[in-house]
Amino acid sequence: MINGDKTLITIRRYKEDDTEALWNIYFHTVRNINIRDYSKEQVEAWAPDVFDMPIWKKRMQGLDPFVAVMNGVIVGYTDLQPNGLVDHFFCHHQYQGQGVGKALMNHVLRVGEQRKVKRFYSEVSITARPFYECFGFRVVQEQEMEVRGQMLRNFVMEKFSEQSVSLKT
Repeated sequence: MINGDKTLITIRRYKEDDTEALWNIYFHTVRNINIRDYSKEQVEAWAPDVFDMPIWKKRMQGLDPFVAVMNGVIVGYTDLQPNGLVDHFFCHHQYQGQGVGKALMNHVLRVGEQRKVKRFYSEVSITARPFYECFGFRVVQEQEMEVRGQMLRNFVMEKFSEQSVSLKT
């Protein structure tokens, strides 16, 4: 995938060696980007200073994410579960606005079409909501969830595949 300034963004499958880099993307994105829409206490609960890396590794193995790489640097990751859930979607805080998210979302939607996913859905932060809306996702429900003693507001968003839309019309 190529973005506007002709920088190549490649997307590949997760490897065990990616574990720490993906934690760092998650942590720093929440702490540096999501702080725009959530309090300091909320982002610290969401991305705690200390986290058990074996637990994170097991989580990543279960998600089996797609990893975006630009110039040899891991710049984002996402996943697509068999039921259409996009559980994690994070772009490196220093690479925002460079086409990483677009490349990842286009990849997810393409893979979903190949897998015959009819409905894509995700629990989306306040910060990520406009990004998801640009790809045709709509809010199904607003919700609050408790994370390490903090209440965080987010949105269940969904998008139906082109195949399922054409079948309905």
